[in-house]
Amino acid sequence: MTEKDIYTVRELARVYMEMASSEKQQKMNERMRDTNDLKLVRPPVLLDEIPWYQMDIDGELTCVCEDKRARAVECSLRRSIYRWKYIKADTLFEPFYRVTMAYDSSGIGISQKEEILRTDDMNNIVSHSYEDILEDEEALEQIKIPTFTARPDKDAENMEFYTQLLGDAMPVKLCGRGYLYHAPWDIIARLRGVEPILFDLYDRPEYLHAIRERFHDIAVAELDFVEKHLKVDGSGPNLHCTPSYISGLAEEGWKSTWFRGMAQCFGDVSPDMHKEFDIDYSARLSERFAYSYYGCCEPLDKKLDVLGSIKNLRKVGVSPWANEDVMAERLGGSYVYSRKPNPANVAICTDTDVIRRETEKTVKLAVKHGCPLELVLKDISTVSHRPQNLIDWANTVSDVLDEYYGD
Repeated sequence: MTEKDIYTVRELARVYMEMASSEKQQKMNERMRDTNDLKLVRPPVLLDEIPWYQMDIDGELTCVCEDKRARAVECSLRRSIYRWKYIKADTLFEPFYRVTMAYDSSGIGISQKEEILRTDDMNNIVSHSYEDILEDEEALEQIKIPTFTARPDKDAENMEFYTQLLGDAMPVKLCGRGYLYHAPWDIIARLRGVEPILFDLYDRPEYLHAIRERFHDIAVAELDFVEKHLKVDGSGPNLHCTPSYISGLAEEGWKSTWFRGMAQCFGDVSPDMHKEFDIDYSARLSERFAYSYYGCCEPLDKKLDVLGSIKNLRKVGVSPWANEDVMAERLGGSYVYSRKPNPANVAICTDTDVIRRETEKTVKLAVKHGCPLELVLKDISTVSHRPQNLIDWANTVSDVLDEYYGD
């Protein structure tokens, strides 16, 4: 690190700490906790998976640090300050810098083979064509249960580096591992492609069960390792793009945090098959946790009956392709209605009338059926280099919420 790196990061950190420690942030945190506690409050609004390389305004996102790790911290701080300044939405800011306990994994023994096509060299959203490297039982034997190794030496090194970097501008905390993000079908699809999976649901169901069971065992092995050799930490604010603040968590162990499950490639699979090949497995894992959140891009309006297998379910994803009327009526006040607005509405230009109509429909249904609601705009692959698209989206959504819930 250079003195310039240290000065740059500390100055940004001081601004960040003012935001993270503010009364405004505390009110956001309370609102997010209240929503997860199933209270009917003003819905949190969050934006995530933003194409940051398209968002710069007057060089405010331009990083100058030379050291790689210092530059990563600088980048994160600049983005946080940018959110606070320009985007009228909720934020997940902690008043310290989180260093997560490190550990090594031997891996599962195989990796994907693919071809990709790009339309923008700077965008990490690309088109994939995957080779099926799990064609049969013999290939499946290549997938191994990983072994894990704690790295206290890496923890010490990280703590020393970030403490030196941030100085008195921001506290640094060594924290345990948090919630389980369990999306095995995303991984299996990368190892096979989606079409072979869908064919095998009918042609070779026993083989698909063998694959799914292997990934279940991999997840169990990692959970056991973290609980025995590291530390489970449920204090983090983020549950993959949505807030995790909630009451009723244990002080330690996996009961202090959340389970997050999904099966995105099962969007058009029948409810019974969805249950058999994913939800039943997710339910087995979720029992170790305090609460569960299920769903991502797959529409779940026809699958709410089978979600009952997950006994501690608290939050359900409502994708842009779900029937909102059915979801709101069925979820009611028993679950958080985690609405994912359509990111296509900010991809080229933002028509505020369209955003208002989409938001009003969601809000009216939530009010009618007593749904605790959150709005999470994510999977934003492009804004066509128009930062104003997201700014206008957030302003319009906030205006609608003002009308129905107050400030």
